[in-house]
Amino acid sequence: MLQGGRIKLKGWQQAAVAVGSAFGALMDPRRADLIAALGETTGKPAFERVLERMKNNPEGRAMLLERPRVISANVGHAWDLPENTFGAAYARFMGSRNFSPDDRPPVRFMETEELAYVAMRAREVHDFWHTLFDLPTNLIGESALKVIEFRQMYLPMCLLSVIGGTARFNEKQRDLFFKHYLPWATRAGMECTDLMCIYYEQHFHEDLDVVRKRWGITPAPAPPK
Repeated sequence: MLQGGRIKLKGWQQAAVAVGSAFGALMDPRRADLIAALGETTGKPAFERVLERMKNNPEGRAMLLERPRVISANVGHAWDLPENTFGAAYARFMGSRNFSPDDRPPVRFMETEELAYVAMRAREVHDFWHTLFDLPTNLIGESALKVIEFRQMYLPMCLLSVIGGTARFNEKQRDLFFKHYLPWATRAGMECTDLMCIYYEQHFHEDLDVVRKRWGITPAPAPPK
């Protein structure tokens, strides 16, 4: 499933890809392929820790066994679910932005099939997290979500993304992020359950507020007026 596009890199090659990807991503944060490459080439220890946590969790083990993919063919039924459900909220989030779950770049630089799946899963659940934490997809929202992702997985790419994102803020955005969103995101990422061990697709039919409470998720507070 994930084997075909993977590339084995030597140490110096991995470092070169990481540096090149980091520079390119800072220059153009819209380059999802560069951000993905940066995450893979710098994130092996973090993904190994996530893998071990998944192996020790019932839903995590089920995902490793079944390897569900967040693609249109598998999540399209969310658009037909009742309005109050998590699945319907995800469908609204995607539809209102004309996003497709099929747009994520493939994993290319992880050494094993298991790690490749964990990296792909982390990439594909990103929009679930946007939905659950009620974060927009603007620069502030993406930076706040990267703080949560860092608290959950300790991926260096997440920290670098926050640094790169905040460097592009104007004075008003910077003040809003550091005073309002950063403290909330830091707490939210620590207080919620292990988000990589949730088999989200199996909870699509459940009430959004109920799953948020069960998983300890505090949605983003409204910005001060």
